[in-house]
Amino acid sequence: MHKSVSDFLADIERHFDEIDPTRKSELEKISSFIREQEQKGEKAQLTFICTHNSRRSHLSQIWASVGAAYYNLESLVENYSGGTEITAFNPRAVAAIERAGLKVENPGGENPHYLIRFSDEASPILCFSKKYDHQGNPSSNFVAVMTCSHADENCPFIPGANFRVAIPYVDPKESDGSDQETQTYDERNRQIATEMLYMMSKVRG
Repeated sequence: MHKSVSDFLADIERHFDEIDPTRKSELEKISSFIREQEQKGEKAQLTFICTHNSRRSHLSQIWASVGAAYYNLESLVENYSGGTEITAFNPRAVAAIERAGLKVENPGGENPHYLIRFSDEASPILCFSKKYDHQGNPSSNFVAVMTCSHADENCPFIPGANFRVAIPYVDPKESDGSDQETQTYDERNRQIATEMLYMMSKVRG
């Protein structure tokens, strides 16, 4: 794992006690699902869903994947993301993960298929905006993790999901174009990274 990333994770690992207990309870439901799938000899599949698949769901997918690698759980879990609509992975969110130490390859285009790297050895994480039922995402036996309240309220049924968990985040989009833009995106990125890392840390108890 790149030192910049491992240093970032080691720092946020010290802030698990700042996570709201109610949110911890929801995150631990997913940790338990991963353990249960392991006991069955199956991989756990997690699909993170927000409205546009442009910010929060991508950040959740990325940091869940990085967290799995950090705790040596890569063989147990696969992480996906999707939206109720298709837009693009927002460049402000991309910039936030770069500031956290991740390496990003941007091929360009209207809806770029970004390659996100946290290690020279691991395969890159592919991120582009898509609907949650995209053919590349699981169609059955997965957890639907709702990362925004709008998607949670307007998409009450996710076909094929074993169950759903709501872990909504405030949309950093609210700061777009303001003096607080960079700070807001960094804060949201850090919050999501902390909670995804906590979730993976609880898989082994």
